[in-house]
Amino acid sequence: METTAATHLPSDYLPILIQFAAALGFVIFAIVVTHLIGPKRHSKVKDAAWECGVESVGNARTPVSYKYFMTAILFVIFDVEVIFLYPWAVNFRGLGMEGFIQMIVFMTMLMLGFYYVIKKGILKWE
Repeated sequence: METTAATHLPSDYLPILIQFAAALGFVIFAIVVTHLIGPKRHSKVKDAAWECGVESVGNARTPVSYKYFMTAILFVIFDVEVIFLYPWAVNFRGLGMEGFIQMIVFMTMLMLGFYYVIKKGILKWE
């Protein structure tokens, strides 16, 4: 029995390139048009920094606790890791026992990382 390797021609990627070019063209078009037709009136009040409709008070360089940043970084890390569960769940039957074992290893490593974070007390707020 003869097996044939899948060959991909450059023309197979043409739809992706067209979509990328269309998206890039739209972004450039939107930036240029809004810059050209947007209002150009400047004043002290309009150019002042506002946050949620409230005038800014104080210095923007005020120190912030590192715990805030650690929580945000850990959320992003564990959130991205959980994204890998969806394709695995969709292809669960096709992956068979090997895929199941790989996911068990993945989840074990994820839980070890979470245990490390808990053990170090990174999520404790005082």
